[in-house]
Amino acid sequence: MEDVSILGRVGYDLYAEDHNVPLKDVRRFSRYLGGSSANMAVGLSRLGVRAGIISCVSDDPIGHYLVEYLQKEGVDTRFVRLKQGCLSSLCLTEISPPDRFPQVFYRERPADTQVEVGDEEKEFIQSTRLFVTNGTSLCASPARESTYRSLEWAREACARVVLDVDYRASSWSSAAQAGLYVRLALPFVDILIGNTEELCIVAESADLDRAVERLRKRGVGLVVAKLGAAGTRAVSAEESLFLPPYPVEVVSTIGAGDGFASGFLFALLQNMPLATALKYGNAAAAIVVSRLMCSEAMPVLSEVEALIAQTSDIRLQTSDLESGAKRSPDPEAWGGTEDEW
Repeated sequence: MEDVSILGRVGYDLYAEDHNVPLKDVRRFSRYLGGSSANMAVGLSRLGVRAGIISCVSDDPIGHYLVEYLQKEGVDTRFVRLKQGCLSSLCLTEISPPDRFPQVFYRERPADTQVEVGDEEKEFIQSTRLFVTNGTSLCASPARESTYRSLEWAREACARVVLDVDYRASSWSSAAQAGLYVRLALPFVDILIGNTEELCIVAESADLDRAVERLRKRGVGLVVAKLGAAGTRAVSAEESLFLPPYPVEVVSTIGAGDGFASGFLFALLQNMPLATALKYGNAAAAIVVSRLMCSEAMPVLSEVEALIAQTSDIRLQTSDLESGAKRSPDPEAWGGTEDEW
């Protein structure tokens, strides 16, 4: 029996080997597993969690590589289907540290949008303690219907349900459309994770504090706001906590949010307090940003716990967000990229 079932995106990432070179001029790339759901599956597995993923990849050498990578990381791939006639999602990334990582996505009817679920997937989801999915899985059919059905199954089995907004503009006709489909999922969601832009899109608000308040009123038990260089905030009925980031030299911000989710959810699975879960999430994210590639950058448990121990001076706060942490829901207004956290 697995601890966590994950439904979502498995993709193929090409990272520029020519650093500080505009993406249009890059000549050399290295390949890696990508996709937020796949990254989380790897991240959780490296922390000792038994995780399995539900997805589709192309039935070609690219898809076979992705499945084999997940298997080598200890992720259960029984429900990763090979889909003929579709290509796996592709992402090309420029590497210009410390703060420039533009990406180009190729997602024309990608394989991960073709997920269909049945009795076997239902049994798998209902056998796990935690079900995790993301907003990108809602961008097209049949994955959209499969995601809603899986959310129903998880809630029926009393599994804890996590939704990472994972907004990718290239997958949607508009941000408003993405926000609508995520809102339709909220009645099934216990934990909602997103960056400032994403939470504001879902809540239809230009202010993060107001967005969190609206989402809580819609019944989301725990809202987690990833604030990038400002840290993270978690708000439940009982607590409102803010944790600054752990100081590290930034190599790449790509995948930091997936690292955070892995560390955070690991701690919750161990029944650790929310404050401790934030520490595990922030520490995992810090390790990821100190490395280059998101899937291969995911830390093991000893690394996360060592960083927490080394930075005991980082203190939790219970006050509201600093005004500087509030950002416009327009990513261009704060210099963000689609995959930054």
